[in-house]
Amino acid sequence: MHIDLVDLCRVYALVFLEDSTRHPHFEGVTAQPTGLWTVPQAGNLAIDLGVRAGSPRFLLRDRDAKYTRPFDAVFAADDIEVVRTAP
Repeated sequence: MHIDLVDLCRVYALVFLEDSTRHPHFEGVTAQPTGLWTVPQAGNLAIDLGVRAGSPRFLLRDRDAKYTRPFDAVFAADDIEVVRTAP
């Protein structure tokens, strides 16, 4: 999502939303989101979630170029299946 600041600058936040609880996980904010930036943010989410009962089984995401193979690999390492939305 993007956020317009008072000084008219735009920043972008990476937010993951748990479907069952609607709990948002805010993982980072940047002025220049890139594929290299999203990978550590995905790792931060994995650390935040840890191993717990009812951990997510799927990640539903769009096809933005910022979500690279290494981004998907972070979730695959935790047995979370990445599902891309239709074009």
